[in-house]
Amino acid sequence: MTQQDRRHIAAGLADGLSYGEIARRLDRPTSTITREVARNGGPAGYRPQQAHQATVQRARRGTPALPHADTPPSSAMEQEILEMAVKAGMPATAARVHHDLMLSEDGRRTAAELTRRLNVSPASVSVAVNYLVQQGYARRERDPRRRRDIYVIDNDAWYHSIVISRRQTLETVRATMAVAETYGLDSPVGQRLAKTAEFLERVSLDMIESADRWRTLLA
Repeated sequence: MTQQDRRHIAAGLADGLSYGEIARRLDRPTSTITREVARNGGPAGYRPQQAHQATVQRARRGTPALPHADTPPSSAMEQEILEMAVKAGMPATAARVHHDLMLSEDGRRTAAELTRRLNVSPASVSVAVNYLVQQGYARRERDPRRRRDIYVIDNDAWYHSIVISRRQTLETVRATMAVAETYGLDSPVGQRLAKTAEFLERVSLDMIESADRWRTLLA
């Protein structure tokens, strides 16, 4: 791997890209990027120049690379979870923030902690948290003594995300039905849109009923 490749990796990590996206941009296997980052400081501590120098030194010694002491054995598995979240539609940095909140002892982090731990800018954290709050995956709490926001993920987060998703789906249902009526419910287009709206409405109602039924599991 060239020093230029390593600069691209560092830039991708700073932008909140997944290992898979970085790998695609460099036309390399995801496992190669995962291994490269894991052995050179992890996502928060990766530095291209130091990584390149360490690789050269290892090659001179003829010794195999050892995992970085601060990188947990489960880092590759965690990265896979992040990539799955991104594939499901969650922005990359939001996925990283969400995952870090999930792994915190009390489900709480400040913006400064997230910025430091994820090695991203405060602006990136702000955008990511706004997304998570809007989608119900996290919430804000105000620390009046230190005048700062604390971002929290609790057991009810998934329930709230389903409620918000249902609300958004029902808005889509209403808009779709309005268009269907404009075309005329007897027309092919109107019938197609009306059937789509009915399908989305019934699925949405089933989801919230199921979420209400199983909410006690989160208590």
